[in-house]
Amino acid sequence: MTQLDLGLKLSTRRTRKREFLDEMRRVVPWLKLISLIEPHYPKGKTGRPPFPVATMLHIHFMQQWFGLSDAAMEEALYDVPLYREFAGLDGGITRLPDESTILRFRHLLEAHGLAEQILAVVNEILCAKGLLLKAGSAVDATLIPAPSSTKNGSGTRDPEMQSTQKGGNWYFGMKAHIGVDAESGLVHTVIGTAANVHDINAAEALLHGEEADVYADGGYQGIEKRCEGGSVRWHVAMRPGRRRKLDLSDRVDAIYDQIERLKAGVRAKVEHPFRGLKRQFGYTKTRYRGLKKNTDQITTLFALGNLWMARKALLTM
Repeated sequence: MTQLDLGLKLSTRRTRKREFLDEMRRVVPWLKLISLIEPHYPKGKTGRPPFPVATMLHIHFMQQWFGLSDAAMEEALYDVPLYREFAGLDGGITRLPDESTILRFRHLLEAHGLAEQILAVVNEILCAKGLLLKAGSAVDATLIPAPSSTKNGSGTRDPEMQSTQKGGNWYFGMKAHIGVDAESGLVHTVIGTAANVHDINAAEALLHGEEADVYADGGYQGIEKRCEGGSVRWHVAMRPGRRRKLDLSDRVDAIYDQIERLKAGVRAKVEHPFRGLKRQFGYTKTRYRGLKKNTDQITTLFALGNLWMARKALLTM
């Protein structure tokens, strides 16, 4: 029996995935991003005409939101009507983008450094709407594991990834360093490094230059000495071991503890983008080989994450 025989209208059911795509369709600045990509997009003067930039951009973003590889994205377009509808491929289209087409579009974005420009366009719009302020920043980094297996074509691990130790455990992969707006928690700067690069070495590069105060956890102890003479005030958390020794019955120690609580309340904003990256978008392991490719993907995810975190405010404007 078909859907019509049963009297069902499954294509119009308001599932969570459909709601999510409808919201993102409304908040992503499609026209600005398309105009950013079009100068670099092939014109297709011979052979089959290329798919529209809008179609490929919709597909590329669905890859990021749902953690799909190029091959998996191709199969999903055949299997999931909702994906074809979102990409504008449900109106008498006789062919769908294959794995190679999806791969070439991603390589186009990588070759022209468009991931950083996409983040810049998104943040420009958020600034114009008063959602991204520049009075203060918070900085932090998170480990992104990479496949450690050598069962691949080259027989080696990714040479640009490194190992580091955290909490008594060893990790192989990279780090995503971010600078976020201290008020809204929206990401304004992204840097990717090997996992063994200390957080403090990337700290200054995470500032946009207009902030007056910067908040960081205990891993950034000593950054004030590196930035002596700078125009920003660093508010770095006390090391946990030292804080545990505070005697809260002592008036001075109690004041120090309260200051740490206040700093932690601001610094916590930097955890929200990491939550979106790893839980909302399911990005828990690198997909490609090389820092550049993975950093581009992470930058795109943070740009989309900014829109996702600000979507309620954007939808009401």
